[in-house]
Amino acid sequence: MIITRAKPIEDILPHLEGKKNIFIVGCNVCAAKIKTGGEDEVLNMADRLTARGYPVLGWALPTAACSVRSFDHLAEKNEKIKDADIILAMGCGSGTSVIASVVSVPVTGTNETVSLGGLLGYDPAKNLCVLCGECNIGDFAGICPNARCPKSQMNGPCGGSKNHKCEVTKEEDCVWYLIEQRMDLLHMTPALKSVQMPKNHKV
Repeated sequence: MIITRAKPIEDILPHLEGKKNIFIVGCNVCAAKIKTGGEDEVLNMADRLTARGYPVLGWALPTAACSVRSFDHLAEKNEKIKDADIILAMGCGSGTSVIASVVSVPVTGTNETVSLGGLLGYDPAKNLCVLCGECNIGDFAGICPNARCPKSQMNGPCGGSKNHKCEVTKEEDCVWYLIEQRMDLLHMTPALKSVQMPKNHKV
């Protein structure tokens, strides 16, 4: 389940200036489950915008925003979308991108995509996977340096970390420190015994 967090409405309103026909598209899967884009949230967004004087034309709730097949698929849910001059997408970044690919008007998202769905304790886990299509997480004891290192270092740390902390984030542990600790715990062969080839960004 993709985890999203609703943006403050003040971050959304600048995209709506001068628009006369606002249409809202929610997501009845992930966003609905975590209350950032299901029917209740879509209706609430429509009410909030209307109260501020922004003209909401209508709304639709496809099964999943990320699997909208075509513009006609959205129009089947509500034909008013044909008159929209902007669409608010209340799903994840993927859903927003899919909707944008099938419409001919601007699309803006109302949510921040926080995680692919993992939880560390009760907190959404960030940067666990970057969907590279060349998964080699097994080489690193289940921790992906491509996703969790801000520099995507695949063959060891960059050398800038201090006291096991990441040079970029300052507060988070260097992913290579975490990999080393986990590999020691599991009695695995150190990850640096073999060289990782560059990712193929063509796939």
